[in-house]
Amino acid sequence: MRAGTRLVLFGITAAMLATTVGVRTAQAADVKQGDIKINKAVVNGGRTVVVGTRAVAVGVAVTATDNSGISGARHFSAFGPVANYLQIWDDEITCVKQSATTSTCTGTLVLDPARGQGIRDNNAAATWQLRTLVFAHDLDYIAPNPLVAFKVQRHARVTANAAPEPVKKGRTITVTGALSRADWNTVKYAGYGKQKATLQYLRKGTKKYVNLKTVTASSSGALKTTVKATADGYFRYVYAGNPATSAAVSAADYVDVR
Repeated sequence: MRAGTRLVLFGITAAMLATTVGVRTAQAADVKQGDIKINKAVVNGGRTVVVGTRAVAVGVAVTATDNSGISGARHFSAFGPVANYLQIWDDEITCVKQSATTSTCTGTLVLDPARGQGIRDNNAAATWQLRTLVFAHDLDYIAPNPLVAFKVQRHARVTANAAPEPVKKGRTITVTGALSRADWNTVKYAGYGKQKATLQYLRKGTKKYVNLKTVTASSSGALKTTVKATADGYFRYVYAGNPATSAAVSAADYVDVR
């Protein structure tokens, strides 16, 4: 890139980011010059980003068009609630020509709660905004504010254990389990209490689970309920999730009824 072009773009980027970071609650206007436009922007393939206690790579793809062709993308910046923020620059972004006027620029944002990279605390479980600055060969540029929104959730997991095994028909089966979710403040999983999970049953030889009952977890996330043994089959717990927490399904536990 020519030195003059880089200086111009650096000035635009610095001013735009200063506004964004300095006034997080304000809605800034789009920044644009010329006929350049963004056709499509996708984060994580359009899916919610679910993060546990380990790093998660989040793909970003932005397609843009200008009559002079697309020169590149200066940055991809992801903004969550205050302090939760991540950015990559043009040396980590690859732009591939689709035609003389259109290119798709891709990069990867890595959210890593263990390193405080992007995710700093549990408040990061929210709707995030992606911003970018895309520029053309004729120095047209565009910086939508925001470009696209995406959701970040805390990863949840649930277990199930049905006992006794085997069991006589008509006797009581106790199904225990535990619901937990990632705590980004401690970078560990912690019991998720007072949440509702559904106990499901799959009779041997069939293909569809049926709901048996709703179970409320204890304050520590423990699940426990009882059912009568009717036939060989599988038991599992299903947690539906909420805006801040992912859904979860336990492994199925088989019970032999004799």
